[in-house]
Amino acid sequence: MVLFSLVATHADIDLETVAQLSNGASGIATSALAGAPEVTGAVVLATCNRYEIYGEASHPDDVEAARAALVAQVSEVSGLNEQLVSRSFDTRMGSDVTKHLFAVSSGLDSAVVGEREIAGQVRRALITAQHEGTASSGLVRLFQAASKTAKDVGAQTALGSRGLSIVSVALDLATDLSENPDWSTKKVVLFGTGAYAGATMALLRERGCTDISVFSSSGRAPGFVASRGGTALDSTSLRPAVAAADVMIGCSGSDSRVEATELAEVRANSPQPLIAIDLALTHDFDPAVGELDGVELLTLESVRLAAPDEQAEALSRAGSIVSEAARAFEQERDARAADSAIVALRRHTMNVLDTEMEKVRARHGCTAAAEEVEFALRRMVKQLLHVPTVRARELAAKGQQDDYVAALETLYGITVDQPASAPEAAECPVDHSAAADAHATAPHEAGRLRGTA
Repeated sequence: MVLFSLVATHADIDLETVAQLSNGASGIATSALAGAPEVTGAVVLATCNRYEIYGEASHPDDVEAARAALVAQVSEVSGLNEQLVSRSFDTRMGSDVTKHLFAVSSGLDSAVVGEREIAGQVRRALITAQHEGTASSGLVRLFQAASKTAKDVGAQTALGSRGLSIVSVALDLATDLSENPDWSTKKVVLFGTGAYAGATMALLRERGCTDISVFSSSGRAPGFVASRGGTALDSTSLRPAVAAADVMIGCSGSDSRVEATELAEVRANSPQPLIAIDLALTHDFDPAVGELDGVELLTLESVRLAAPDEQAEALSRAGSIVSEAARAFEQERDARAADSAIVALRRHTMNVLDTEMEKVRARHGCTAAAEEVEFALRRMVKQLLHVPTVRARELAAKGQQDDYVAALETLYGITVDQPASAPEAAECPVDHSAAADAHATAPHEAGRLRGTA
């Protein structure tokens, strides 16, 4: 089995393209496994600034076909040209997949370096794939190891100790832009009810904000505020709430967004300035909102540019932890492959021995002579297997276990089965609505200021 990934992030392409690629992300893994036999497992990681598909194929020769199938699926659901989709994804294989995911999960590849939200998003990506039945055993081990690495980085370094996140940096920017930095005096309207919105609500509370209204045209706002506080808005109460707001925050990633013309109409008689913070990858607010008088627009790009640099020492230590964890994971994978090859060779050899012993017993019966022959043969087989067993582990340590497997197939016609894995239990029930909102990609919020008002 070979791991591979298709990676599109803020580091390589613009966020608008990442957002377009992410359209329909929730169904990609399932459709890929159903329509592409080369893909034996898939996990999709879609966040506010990245879209990554992690896959497993039976053989390295299958990766190109698996990639082509995934690119075609993404093109179909996103509506983007297949060539553009293909160019947008960076393809990684083997140990490069491990190093990248471990770095991502640890916050080293984030727009805000060291942010801790991504670790939870990596966990939820695996849980969703397990729930949908698309996570192969190899991908389960990969993602679980990535989550463990993220915990180790958090525990052993000062990276992210200040609690930095995309939301916190955005709120810092809003504070700097405000005439009055006191959040206890601000009225906030929050769009979205997923995990992303929940994190935003928690940070607003930490800063002393108590006047928070929440809108979701899907009807989830009352349930959201019931456990977190705040006021639930509907399509009728949304407009006056926006008119009176000091800050408007988008976390839902809906197909329908607040248009500049709508906002201008609603805010026509509002005396106070408005700060609009758009944290949705697919934009909750029309970019033209930032051109309106009295409105300041903050976007994910604003956050990326304003994100502070972490201390070099903490980054270096975190990088070392990630590299060591990736190396250990690859060694474990190699050892598992070597163990499978050793088991296959022993099984083949013992089958040959048993067949020959059946012939001996058929001729001589269960006599002392037959027992002596069997004892001698088993000692000989044990000696013969010693060197191949040692060589298997030596080659695995060098990452050359595939050469050993190929030799077995060439010399003996032995097919090495992949190691079986115990069924993996899901960590917790999956809240699909929350996951979609947290990723800020799924089109589940609608209405906005038009509503029915």
